[in-house]
Amino acid sequence: MRNAEATRERILEAAMDEFSTFGIAGARVDRIAKTAGCNKNLIYIYFENKETLFTTVLQKHLDQAFEGIPFSLDDISGFAVNVFNFAMANPKIMRLLMWFTLEQNTINSLPVRDVAHEQKIDKISEAQASGKISSTLPPAFLLTSIMTIATSWAATNPFGPGLNPEAAKNHDTLRESVVKAVELLLQAK
Repeated sequence: MRNAEATRERILEAAMDEFSTFGIAGARVDRIAKTAGCNKNLIYIYFENKETLFTTVLQKHLDQAFEGIPFSLDDISGFAVNVFNFAMANPKIMRLLMWFTLEQNTINSLPVRDVAHEQKIDKISEAQASGKISSTLPPAFLLTSIMTIATSWAATNPFGPGLNPEAAKNHDTLRESVVKAVELLLQAK
């Protein structure tokens, strides 16, 4: 049993590298098998198909992100900073998310991600209704804006670090700017 679990983990690790580099369409199961040191058929036994393997890899890492980045209405700018830190520290996961977004027609949605997103929107809506934060912007728009600001300097953003590599080097300044931008959004009149 340990060998099976160890092999499965090697496959997931190899798949992470393959998918983050090539996306779903460009990834090759034979390369994943070679990197993982296993038979290609074993991948199909464990995961059925390439799309299921991709969603398994992505969901595994998103579960860790959801657990490690709690959403609190008492500290939304702190949440944004934690998302920023995660995005900067995990470029492969950010690339997986990019590929997931680009290739949505080939894979299923991620229910856990969808539920977590809706829960955040509901919390923002409640905070707006109680007057805790500004209700100028719709809750879904506000959450999307916060997430966009927090991930704007990730390597996958076409308008981020590639256009201003010197600014991207100073994470402390960027973190401060994320906090200021989110606080301004929350107070928008």
